[in-house]
Order: sequence, then C-alpha cells, then structure tokens
Amino acid sequence: MNTVRTPSGVPLPPASGAWREGDPPGLRRWHVREKPLPLEAGGELPGARLAFETWGRPAPDASNAVLVLHALTGDSHVVGPAGPGHPTAGWWDGLVGPGRALDTDRWFVVAPNVLGGCQGSTGPSSPDPAGRPWGGAFPFLTQRDQVAAEADLADALGIDRWALVIGGSMGGMRALEWAVSYPGRTDALPLLATTAAASAEQIALADIQLHAIRSDPHWRGGDYHGTGHGPHAGLGLARRLAHVTYRSEAELQVRFGRSPQGAEDPWYGGRYQVASYLDHHAAKLVRRFDAGSYVALSEAMNSHDIGRGRGGVRGALSRVTARTLVAGVDSDRLYPPSQQAELAAGIASADRLRVIGSPYGHDGFLIEVEQVAALVGELLAP
Repeated sequence: MNTVRTPSGVPLPPASGAWREGDPPGLRRWHVREKPLPLEAGGELPGARLAFETWGRPAPDASNAVLVLHALTGDSHVVGPAGPGHPTAGWWDGLVGPGRALDTDRWFVVAPNVLGGCQGSTGPSSPDPAGRPWGGAFPFLTQRDQVAAEADLADALGIDRWALVIGGSMGGMRALEWAVSYPGRTDALPLLATTAAASAEQIALADIQLHAIRSDPHWRGGDYHGTGHGPHAGLGLARRLAHVTYRSEAELQVRFGRSPQGAEDPWYGGRYQVASYLDHHAAKLVRRFDAGSYVALSEAMNSHDIGRGRGGVRGALSRVTARTLVAGVDSDRLYPPSQQAELAAGIASADRLRVIGSPYGHDGFLIEVEQVAALVGELLAP
C-alpha cells in the first residue's frame, strides 16, 4: 500500500492526501512508495519518496488535476516565496494562481520534486536502507523511472487522468514520457523547449559538466555526504558552463559586452562583468543544490530517448493521444526549435510548431510567462 505523509510524517488516506480543507497552498508533503520501484536499467529502488506541493482544490473525481514538472535544478515550489524546503522563490510565479493561466480557482495543481532530486525526494543525499547516504551507490535513473514514480504519486492521490501535463526542458522530457507511457492518463500536453531524445551535442555539454564535478577532489566517488566537504568547485564549474548554454549570445553581448566588473581590471587579475555574472549563478546553485543530484539528473537527461524500445521516435510519438501544443524559443541554442519541430511533426494531435519570441535563450520558457500562459490558455479553453 502506498501512503501520503504530511511534513510531520503522519500518514494521510491515499485517495485524499493531496488536499485537506484548510491546508495552505504550497504546503510541502511527501509520498512514500512502500514497494521497491523497478528500474529500467535493472534492479530496484527501495523506499522511493517524492516531495510535492499542491495549489487549488481537487474536484470530487480529481478531473481538474494538472501536473507541473520542473527542469534540472528546479523543485516542487512552482509558486510562492522562498522558505524551508524550497530555498528559492517559485520558478513559474505568474503562471499558477487565482486568475492566472493555471487558475487555482478552477484547477488543482500538483508539482513533484523529481526522483533523484535534492529538495525532499529520494536522491543521492538520501538515506539508503541501512540509514547511510546513498552517495555513489545511488542507482542509475532514467526519465521513465522518474515518470513511473510520478504515476505512483498520482495513484496515491486518486488522480486517474491529468487534465494537463506541462513542463519545459527536462520537465518537458517527462511530460512527453507521460503522454507516451500513459496516454490514457494525459488529456492535454504543452511541450516547451524540449526534445524527443537528447542529442549528441546536449550529451557532450552535459558530459563536460559531469567531468567537472567528478574531477573535484572532494567528489570522493560520490561518497562525500557527511564529510564536511563537497565538490563545490566542480559543481560551480558545471553551473557556469550550463548557464552559458541557457542564455543567448545576443543577450550576453547586449547585457555585458566586454565591460569589466566594477573597478576590476581583467588584465590584472580582475573579471569581466559576464564572468562575475557566472560566478554569481555558480555560488547560488552550490548553496542550494546537491552535486550528486546534479549528476544523477544529468545522466537521466542524457538517457532520454522517447523511441527506445518503441520502434524509434516516430513510433513512440504515434502513441500520443493528448491534445498537444509544441513550442520552442527562437533564441534557444541548447534545445533549438528544430527539435520541437520534430515533435510537432510526429505528434498527430499537434497542429504546428509555436515559437516563443525571447532574447533569453533556453531560459525563455521560464521568463516569457505571458507567452507561455497564452499557450496554456489555448489548450485549456472550454
């Protein structure tokens, strides 16, 4: 039997644990799977736990449930200020809430922290069956494993079918996997800045980041938890490279150009503004994210291939029955619009590729909330 638990650890009834009268929106809860989770690569993960947050009220039959899936370093905290268990403010504020595209007066919004993450869900920093951190022994996960865990959460919450499953980037990979693995449980599907399969270039860029983390002397084969020293330098380097790929060349040029950082002189050990910007984002991530989770989730993204074992990408996309809208960001150099064009062409229910205009590159799907809201509204229109 699966259970849903409150932050105090008290079990809630599986069918009603997602929401109780008087609960504040965004309250973090945990779902604990009591049976081991079989893994695509072999073996199983015992005691898999997902942290999740909800907003709005479920209909009696849960027919108004919406699933929101975060990207690589996101978490379950889609909306609201930073606080315990969610060290950053909501990453899609403006999309979820009363009167917004995902109107919580109409929709019951559920956002899990991905399996393998580090904000309440089971990951490398979590205790293994012996009570020690998993560390380097944490099993290899795929997107399909993560979606299987999310399906288990949906079962525990009494949600047979999602009115909409939405995600961008890594979240879009899982949204697509939902529509292919569970076509009968996915009614509408906005796919944002994502792909049918990780490309060679995307794998290469992730591989450099993984090498940066694993080359840090404090990595210790992934068994650094509890030592007082983590691979912070390696994680910071990984974040610097990743962040460059998340933005566009034009934005960086307009925003920073060749300007030095304040009174610093790059000819004499100082930094350019753009280097200071990358330092800032590296330091922010190191303070809130586990390097082991960064590795586990990056490897899961590299494994993403919707066509694996399904007759190829075309065969897999033919399984999608959800009303689908595919959108790319015109300045995205990490997940270029050509990848979304492949999705739009291969999914019968997708009419055409939509384009989000933005100077911000891949991060445009997070920043251009008004454009994303319009796309969501189109799919959810009565």
